[in-house]
Amino acid sequence: MQVRPGVETDLEALTDLYNHYVRETAITFDTVTFLPEERRPWLLSHPKDGPYRLLVAQERDSDTCPGRLLGYATSSPFRAKPAYSTSVEVSVYCAPDAAGRGIGTLLYKALIEALEGEDLHRAYAGIAQPNEASVRLHERFGFRHVGTYEEVGRKFGRYWDVAWYERPLGPRT
Repeated sequence: MQVRPGVETDLEALTDLYNHYVRETAITFDTVTFLPEERRPWLLSHPKDGPYRLLVAQERDSDTCPGRLLGYATSSPFRAKPAYSTSVEVSVYCAPDAAGRGIGTLLYKALIEALEGEDLHRAYAGIAQPNEASVRLHERFGFRHVGTYEEVGRKFGRYWDVAWYERPLGPRT
């Protein structure tokens, strides 16, 4: 398996993976699936370097076919106002049949290492509850629970809580 920056040729696989979570889970609060073209601006907002990254985990290529996309991790702007520029929101999504294989850990390790080299102070993650696997993953990387928004999102005819986690990045001031 390899971890690398996401590129435009990943767009269809990334969209398919994300749409699974839109249709089947409350992990994302999007409620309508996307076409790849609709996700292109999102992909392009994550360049190869800088604070807003998109890393993908892919099976190793064989001589006859490219490896399958197993998951991705992103860092995105936390909020739009300039004073938030040293904070990012991070997320990770794994292919449903790839859960429990260490892909999320591999992706977050690479993402956190990349972000440590940027002018960033904090990373935040919002985790729809319940999601023990995601809580464990974030805690393993030094995120700590800082609060919960109760019944903040409605999907599948019910309300969901979102627990917020934070982790320091870069030099401590």
